[in-house]
Amino acid sequence: MDNDDHLSSFAGLPALEYFSGLDVPDPAAVAWRLSWGGLWRDGCPCATCAEDRRQRPEIAGRTCGMDLNGFVEQWGDSATALIISDGDEDEAPDMAGIAAAIARMPRLRALFVGDVIDRQAQVSWIHQGDVTPLLVAAPWLEHLQVRGSEGLEFTGVRHESLRRLIFEGGGLPGGVARAIGASDLPALEHLELWLGTEHYGGSATIVDDLAGVLSGARLPALRRLGLRNAEQADEVAAALASAPVVARLEELDLSLGALSDTGAEALLTGQPLTHLRRLDLAFHFLSDDMAARIDEALPDVDVDTSDRQGADGDTERYISVSE
Repeated sequence: MDNDDHLSSFAGLPALEYFSGLDVPDPAAVAWRLSWGGLWRDGCPCATCAEDRRQRPEIAGRTCGMDLNGFVEQWGDSATALIISDGDEDEAPDMAGIAAAIARMPRLRALFVGDVIDRQAQVSWIHQGDVTPLLVAAPWLEHLQVRGSEGLEFTGVRHESLRRLIFEGGGLPGGVARAIGASDLPALEHLELWLGTEHYGGSATIVDDLAGVLSGARLPALRRLGLRNAEQADEVAAALASAPVVARLEELDLSLGALSDTGAEALLTGQPLTHLRRLDLAFHFLSDDMAARIDEALPDVDVDTSDRQGADGDTERYISVSE
């Protein structure tokens, strides 16, 4: 899975890079991106700006693109979507600073943290921190998406407004999975977890850490569940075969993982899936015969079995995003 370009859109809005003085007709009609990478100012305290001013005097007077306070002062009352591109393989974003900023943005509905591309850092190397304060600071937030799982933390919360929660990375920590299952998220409709591989911190266990998610007890509105990029995709499929949450889902996404015929067989012989609108298995290790069986068993479901990996008899399996 390529990660060569920054987001061009987010939350249904076109992305626009922020710099001070930029004027737009409707600041609520764009997803604002704040990032390092080309805009600096005199007097900015960050080490990046100081070093770049020393090396490139022609940039004097320009504004740092990660000036959160400046952004909030200019657009805090009107912005509805925000992309934070800060974060790399060396240190996590300033979560406390982000939380303080979004607490002053009453119309903010969607937040993406970690829009970092491959030439800056591989997905599995992107450092994050405790993202819980972001939800605490903005009880009106409806969409939180985080890329990168190195150092990622999350603790159980109650949040009345959150509708979409997405964690992308090469390995989801078990504590994060447990905390999601233990959170009270009555409005959550879309949950997407990239489980990844143990080699990159994917410590979430199916039986224990994902139990709360699979029961769905505290996720009454959940309709779309993604357990993606999973090295243990067969075990995930086996658990889903009897998971209570499945009966209420409209979409189930097991794409990007190492799903084989063993996992697919568990899905087919488990609880019915005919109520689903969509079953996404793209990027998989299924045989042609098994893919045909799934299509035959679910004629009214939009099943995606594209992007088959490996060859018949090839026992090596891998996930789409491991680095």
